[in-house]
Amino acid sequence: MKDTKQNPGTSPSKAGNMVVQPAADAANDMRALFIDSLKDIYWAENALVRALPKMIANATAPLLASAITEHLEITKIQVERLDAVFSLLGETAEGKKCEAMAGLIKEGDSILEETMPGPVRDAGIIAASQKIEHYEIATYGTLCAFAKALGENDAVQLLTQTLAEEKEADMILSDAACGMINLKAADNTLREAL
Repeated sequence: MKDTKQNPGTSPSKAGNMVVQPAADAANDMRALFIDSLKDIYWAENALVRALPKMIANATAPLLASAITEHLEITKIQVERLDAVFSLLGETAEGKKCEAMAGLIKEGDSILEETMPGPVRDAGIIAASQKIEHYEIATYGTLCAFAKALGENDAVQLLTQTLAEEKEADMILSDAACGMINLKAADNTLREAL
């Protein structure tokens, strides 16, 4: 006999998948979804302002520590820029916990605990940082598209500037990884194998 019990908040669709029922405060238009997404990234950027100093303190390659330090300052500016976007929209700047960023930060902490200081930890810091950058690139790309669709051209300009900064940060991390850090980490691995 087939189990016909359903999880609360879901119902079967014609395709057999489970359709999620919206929460009472669910976004019902593009503007509400846009504001909700802004609150999400606002929380995320503020969480990064608190998390990046730990990455800086644990980076041993001066180039990596410098790159993260510079991005910390840029992140603070990005928070101010989000404040301006909220203001343009006539909304109060407030965050809503971003589960994705919370998970990425937690993963970064785990990498620190699971690696010895030096090139291997530096490679791990870059890996964790690039996952964060890729999440931010995807988020700001989406926010730019939402703002364009809503005709919020001033917000588009501000969000596009942040998107460009996140792409640049990703490139800097890639250059650091491919330049020397990954090679040094691999060299450590080869030496230990001998």
